[in-house]
Amino acid sequence: MDAEHVLIETSEGEILVELFPGSAPKSVANFLRYVGEGHYEQTIFHRVVRGFVIQGGGYDRELNKKPTHDSVENEAREGLPNIKGSLALARAREKDSARDEFFINAADNLDLDHRDDTDEGFGYAVFGQVVEGLDVVKKINWKVVKARPGFPELPGEEVVIWSVQRFD
Repeated sequence: MDAEHVLIETSEGEILVELFPGSAPKSVANFLRYVGEGHYEQTIFHRVVRGFVIQGGGYDRELNKKPTHDSVENEAREGLPNIKGSLALARAREKDSARDEFFINAADNLDLDHRDDTDEGFGYAVFGQVVEGLDVVKKINWKVVKARPGFPELPGEEVVIWSVQRFD
């Protein structure tokens, strides 16, 4: 089976990601559903933690939460590691709460991997890997943040996700 790719076009440059449907089929299907609906167009990276992650896809440019579908089952147990450049689903405290938001690891974050089946230890499901554009991830990750109510790690300079499209 040919690898699936998506191109994330941002205000800082392009990021090409290879998806892993064989290892995380529910996560990939969930992400591609939002891609197909144009959900990520004109969203932002709303959480930037230097040396850790860049997170986005859930908020528009006015910081309004976008409507979502039901949450997806967490596939972190499948064992794909949260290494630098990997793409994973963001979630709330409950292990199966991931919806539209995703993050790209800016470093090896193995503490985000599956440890046990509790909500706290379940981990974050990796479903892709950056194959081109790690320099763009780094550029975004080094943005200066300016806290705003509800957004403690919001970049001071807006980082827009113009689009996310299949790229094969």
